[in-house]
Amino acid sequence: MADTKREIERKYESDESGLPDLTSVAGVADVLDVGVVQLDATYYDTADERLAAHAVTLRRRTGGTDAGWHLKLPVGPDVRDEIHAPLSDHVPRALVALTRSRIRDADLVPVVRLRSARDLRHLVDADGKLLAEVSVDTVTAERLTGDGGTAQWTEIEAELAEGVDPRFLDKVDKRLRKAGVRPSDAPSKLARALAATAPPDTDRHREPPTAPAEPVTAGDHVLAYVRAQRDAIVELDPAVRRDEYDSVHRMRVATRRMRSAFRSYGKVLDRTVTDPVGDELKWLAAELGVDRDREVLTERITAALGELPRTLVSGPVRTRLRSWAKARRGGSRRRLAGVLDSERYLTLLDTLDALVTDPPLLPAAAGKPKKVIAKAVGKDFAKVSALVEQAIGLPPGHDRDVALHEARKKSKRTRYAAEAATPALGDPAAGLTKAMKSLQTLLGDHQDSVMAREALRELSAEAHAAGENAFTYGVLYGREEQRAATAEAELPGVWQEVGTPALG
Repeated sequence: MADTKREIERKYESDESGLPDLTSVAGVADVLDVGVVQLDATYYDTADERLAAHAVTLRRRTGGTDAGWHLKLPVGPDVRDEIHAPLSDHVPRALVALTRSRIRDADLVPVVRLRSARDLRHLVDADGKLLAEVSVDTVTAERLTGDGGTAQWTEIEAELAEGVDPRFLDKVDKRLRKAGVRPSDAPSKLARALAATAPPDTDRHREPPTAPAEPVTAGDHVLAYVRAQRDAIVELDPAVRRDEYDSVHRMRVATRRMRSAFRSYGKVLDRTVTDPVGDELKWLAAELGVDRDREVLTERITAALGELPRTLVSGPVRTRLRSWAKARRGGSRRRLAGVLDSERYLTLLDTLDALVTDPPLLPAAAGKPKKVIAKAVGKDFAKVSALVEQAIGLPPGHDRDVALHEARKKSKRTRYAAEAATPALGDPAAGLTKAMKSLQTLLGDHQDSVMAREALRELSAEAHAAGENAFTYGVLYGREEQRAATAEAELPGVWQEVGTPALG
């Protein structure tokens, strides 16, 4: 089984002078000499180095206290999640799965071998608590592909101990810089090794393609937004596989944002090309939503149940709610893992890459952003306006619920369109994004109430069939009705505050 830890570290250039005195670092009571550790690591990647292009590293390492397989996924500056698996002769299947969105159907092969002599120091506080590990690593790199190549260098590495405030590394950094030590230009040993051992004039494939630095045309702005959603889907894939909190929701949102961009900016990107892609994104979103929709309802009903006085809670309501929440979850998780390994999903990722690399631009894509983009956002807003006005004019009941649900979907689409337009249109688009988010929240709460009442009817029927008291479900149902009525009463005021956006 693989386990994970959060790695926070910084790398520095080093010369033969070694480490400066670190006892003067604030909070450090002693610097303990741990000795020299011999490390031998073989790094795996595709032949065209797709993992390296995403700053992902996969290695098999012996020596030290953590021999085994290590997969490192970037989280932020100086921060990576390091996933460990036991030592074996072949790349563990669990780690291969976590690289799938980057490597697709390509094979993982040994690309670089790094042998390091690590002269290690422990920085401890007055209680002997470990604050950080600082080492001087003497590295020999050997390329294992192509014509080969070798390189040698020495670097300093400072890694934060678990549970220590990340700002402690700022103190170490200050001391190192004061002693003349400078940060490394390479983000990792592997990146440095690949650069140092590459044959001359090597033209290696890199994914994803580099985005334009400064969008100029309407097409540039739309593509920047689409590209960001493509990147989010690829980067969230490992988190979804690991069932990290909110990862499914965030990937689902990325699919929705991209689909919305295709529809809102149909004058920029040819919909005869993007509509089939949108259908595949809709399929993926539906697969991702199998768990998510039930999670949202469970959280809502659980919170409402917690607000009830004990006198209004009859029967094993919490137990039944937990059982209802867990029903089919195991199967759906396995199904989702299968979806992410499926040919259909991997083909979709390839299609998204092709789309941002060679986009199906229409003539309007070359137009001025403030004209083309503003017109598209305004068109979406007009649709929201018509739906909200229609819903406000309907009496409470099923028809109004349906109209409000449609208005919610269109407000979300307009929000995403305005979000994409903000770099081009500035404050007016940012203001509309905020307004649509508020409207979407209100209408979303209303729709959640509709869905919660359906769930409560289901729970009540199950409880009744089991001979349990169904009174509490009725109380919760009544409260959901009141929440929906409150949202409907607030809608005219919220809509009046939105007003008509001045985009152009």
